[in-house]
Amino acid sequence: MPYSTIPVVTPDAYLTLHYRLVSSDGNEIISTFNNSPATLQLGVGQLAPELESALLGLEEGSHTILELAPVNAFGPRNPDLIQQVSLETLKENSVFGEKYVVGDLVEFSAPAGGQFAGILRAFNENGALFDFNHPLAGQIITFEVKIIGIL
Repeated sequence: MPYSTIPVVTPDAYLTLHYRLVSSDGNEIISTFNNSPATLQLGVGQLAPELESALLGLEEGSHTILELAPVNAFGPRNPDLIQQVSLETLKENSVFGEKYVVGDLVEFSAPAGGQFAGILRAFNENGALFDFNHPLAGQIITFEVKIIGIL
């Protein structure tokens, strides 16, 4: 059997590819297929680690459609990440004066200087209920990939 010289995706590969993510309800989240392809370096955080793992071993020139279970995509939903936030905390750590409505994605300042975000689920006189799960957590995701080049 002859040795294959077709490059394959490795953990530190530099890739040019087209990709598309589709949520379990059929909504397209992102796609490069109608635009310029993406060029990225694996292993440096340009893609979610689970998506990078799904690319490993794919051959240059391949076109693959993968269905990723939540554990292999954006993780399962974690009920502990649904948290009540006091009005005081909301005012101190988000955009002052912003008028939020249920369904808004709200960014917060983290104590160490970073940022995190949650979706507003309910609002009352004591505070707000936020879901800090990734918006796609718990969903099966379709990941379509066309590997154009591997360096």
